[in-house]
Amino acid sequence: MPKRATITFFCKHCGHEAARWEGKCPACHEWDALVEAPSEKQPKGKSSGSSRRTLTSSSNLKPLREHAREKLPRIAVPMSEFHRVLGGGIVPGGSVLIGGEPGIGKSTLMLQVLGALVSPVSADGKVPARSCVYITGEEAPSQIAARGLRLAGATPVGGRASGFESDHLKLASETDLERILDLLDTERPQVAVIDSVQTLRDANVNSAPGSISQVRECAMALVDAARQFNCTVFLVGHVTKEGAIAGPRVLEHIVDTVLNFEGETRLDLRVLRASKNRFGSTDEVGFFEMTQGGLLEVPDPSAALLDRDGAADKGPGSSIGALCEGSRVLLVELQGLTVPVPGGGSPRRRASGVDANRLAQLLAVLETKAGVPFNTLDVFASAAGGFRVEEPAADLPLALALASIATGREVREGLVSAGEIGLGGEVRPVPRMEARIAEARRLGFKIILLPARGRTQLPAQIEGTRILRARTVREALALGLA
Repeated sequence: MPKRATITFFCKHCGHEAARWEGKCPACHEWDALVEAPSEKQPKGKSSGSSRRTLTSSSNLKPLREHAREKLPRIAVPMSEFHRVLGGGIVPGGSVLIGGEPGIGKSTLMLQVLGALVSPVSADGKVPARSCVYITGEEAPSQIAARGLRLAGATPVGGRASGFESDHLKLASETDLERILDLLDTERPQVAVIDSVQTLRDANVNSAPGSISQVRECAMALVDAARQFNCTVFLVGHVTKEGAIAGPRVLEHIVDTVLNFEGETRLDLRVLRASKNRFGSTDEVGFFEMTQGGLLEVPDPSAALLDRDGAADKGPGSSIGALCEGSRVLLVELQGLTVPVPGGGSPRRRASGVDANRLAQLLAVLETKAGVPFNTLDVFASAAGGFRVEEPAADLPLALALASIATGREVREGLVSAGEIGLGGEVRPVPRMEARIAEARRLGFKIILLPARGRTQLPAQIEGTRILRARTVREALALGLA
């Protein structure tokens, strides 16, 4: 009688292994996080060592100053939006995980990045001495090549010729981990893209591709190979219904950088964010526009997020906020809508692009501190353009939009606001007020509503632009609503 396979359980958040199922992970204390997975048996004929390929390493203990001398310069990416989010370019030997919903454009983005890296850098057609490989486990190389040639004429890099026809960019279709490691060892590329990590399979792991064991072991082997071969590896990954990258959470822990490619598939705007970056800031955001010719960079995202042509037709419920995203200031339109609760039921609260908990808190403050009733209204709030708002400075413009639709009073024409609202109804100061004012003035807004408190002393008027200051949310509504 064949021996029954042992069942183990893995935490999808931290990767902890347990012999039996428990309601809460004993390592990270997340509820309902343990999932069933078969034990990692060694196939017949395989050694009983580690399931991952052992890569020889020449690293020894050295003084810190000697390791510092070995640091290599970053590889500049000709796509400025991608370059900014990475924190100043590609780090040799680093590993980057790029997640996003299916069809959002992850493969197109990485293909364009590789095409830009190997593109000619001068008029004489000289190509930089770097090589790139694109390894796909989901599509045939002919499909990738056809897409690359289609993008070649549509998205030239900085006015230069595209690098899709360069011999420095090579394609392969492979899902076996051992063969991929052999390919990286033979080619020694400077940049490699693996699309996607959920399709890879380690023959020494007895589970299906995409399982927790396979994703974890394959990712760890590729990260080790990247460090030994001094090759930057980009791992493409899908996301779950909850928006998290599929596979164990340990996948995000072992890589150096985690990028999230976001946006509504029905809209053209795409946003690239860094949720983890060992070599740079996680505050920077890159903007792209999906076109028939591929992804185009959006150098002026404020203009792309604002609908200035239809501003006169919006009426109550719309407000413009000056929000900081990394080193940028963006003008984002925040919208609110209220309708009476049908049949006297419980009021609903729906948020799109804004935090639902923050929305509930703002509604409570507006009702108790400013006298705006919402207890008999269904409330809907959103950030226009599919953009996700996270900065607390969005409190004031969102409060103006909600109070505007609830009272029927429009927000003053040409007004931009920024400020955090506390539970006591006070408007709290926000940083970089001068930068917010400069961005609003650049786009032609004449009135700016800011917190009264703060270290920055601002005049009441700057070259035709009025600066309004409010201490409480009640004062802000009196100044901001017509």
